[in-house]
Amino acid sequence: MWANVVRVLGKQGTGALILPSTRRAWLVRRPQSSSRPRPPLSFRHFTSSSAHALPDGPPPASTSTFEDPSRKGLFYHLVPPPTPLSATRPVFAVSLLADAPPSAESSTVLGWLPAETPGNDRDAGLNDFVENPRFLPILHEAISEGLAEAVDDIQVAGALQLGEGWMHIHDERNIPPLNRIGDPDDILASVRVENGKILAETYQAMPSYRLCTAFGVTQLTEGLASKLKGLLEVRAREENRTADS
Repeated sequence: MWANVVRVLGKQGTGALILPSTRRAWLVRRPQSSSRPRPPLSFRHFTSSSAHALPDGPPPASTSTFEDPSRKGLFYHLVPPPTPLSATRPVFAVSLLADAPPSAESSTVLGWLPAETPGNDRDAGLNDFVENPRFLPILHEAISEGLAEAVDDIQVAGALQLGEGWMHIHDERNIPPLNRIGDPDDILASVRVENGKILAETYQAMPSYRLCTAFGVTQLTEGLASKLKGLLEVRAREENRTADS
């Protein structure tokens, strides 16, 4: 049996979203599998706290696009096949944009989650997430340009505090303790600082960085996140124009 469910990638411990194969109430515990025919997609929110049922009703977003309830600004777009993961089954394109991507392979998509998983009692989750290699160059372009333009107060303050040396740009999903180096999976890049100023031309992307870890998907500081969103919107318009031409 194929359970039509997907566990979303919000911050660890704050909740996740499930698209079950049967119409469910809003709950906070894991769904049970069902062998009944699948009606249109619906979803529920759950956390690790004690279960409590909420009233039945439609999801707060459409069944084709919805926002992660534990991570504002993270969206899931249902994409029909063929997709980068399957020629015959739909996927969820994970995106920082509310509008559906121009295509399943769009460079604006962080990665994909299967909308259906084989087995009786397993949800699609972190281990099923597949990174989009076309997204990484845009991510690093946005960060590098954002540092050059000093759009992020946190990074500017970090450089002032450091004064001289190399500064890591950490993913906000798993911030390291003060004066500690973060996990390699969570270090986006390194940049040289001199006289309290970031030298953006020294930007070096960290090859060990992962778009998705146990702590969720990419999460930038506010200024860099805004820069990235703007660049993604530009790329989406360009891809739409190319598709229409």
